[in-house]
Amino acid sequence: MRTILIAEDEPAISQVLKVYLVKAGLHVIQAYSGTEAIEKFHAHSPSLVLLDVMMPGKDGWAVLKEIRMEGSCPVIMLTALNDVNYRLDGLDGGADDYIAKPFIADEVVARVRAVLRRADDGKKADTTHTYGSLTIDFNAHRITLFDKEITLTPRDLSLFLFLAAAPNRTFTREQLLDEVWGHDYDGSDRAVDLSVKRIRKVLAKWPPTEGEIKTLRGLGYQFVVEE
Repeated sequence: MRTILIAEDEPAISQVLKVYLVKAGLHVIQAYSGTEAIEKFHAHSPSLVLLDVMMPGKDGWAVLKEIRMEGSCPVIMLTALNDVNYRLDGLDGGADDYIAKPFIADEVVARVRAVLRRADDGKKADTTHTYGSLTIDFNAHRITLFDKEITLTPRDLSLFLFLAAAPNRTFTREQLLDEVWGHDYDGSDRAVDLSVKRIRKVLAKWPPTEGEIKTLRGLGYQFVVEE
């Protein structure tokens, strides 16, 4: 059974989310402060974290940063702050999705399922491809650079594998949002730009002579390699 960590300092909201998630067949643990969230994250290794931004102790941004230092566990941010800049901050920090309060509990469950599905499935292919010092194992969802495994968030990994599965093909932001984020995504298309930015940072040591994620102004993005 999948374990979901709800990090939310308002007990009523936390309990409502727990009831709906348990009904959906998920195991739930709860934390009511940022410090407690980190402790339970380490103790239980959840499959996904629902993370409120405004919490006592450590706020959601600090918790997200610590989670990302540990690995690629999916994180959905929960907050009453509905300004687009806060959404972009969360996505740029490595969040996989962002839900503004007030929200419908059924929608949260749907988003949780979608993020877990992306984390599990990604974009599959039947072979392992090597481009110079970069190796991509599509079936294992594993990327190595100079024989060292690269860690990406589930969303960033899904985007990278999607682009890499169709080398030298151009995809618009809208196409990438539909394929990777899902048709029901209603956030900013800058989420694609931020994801690409993070991927490029992780691949900074990959020689550009071997390949790159190229921006085609006014068109979209391309995984450019020599085939």
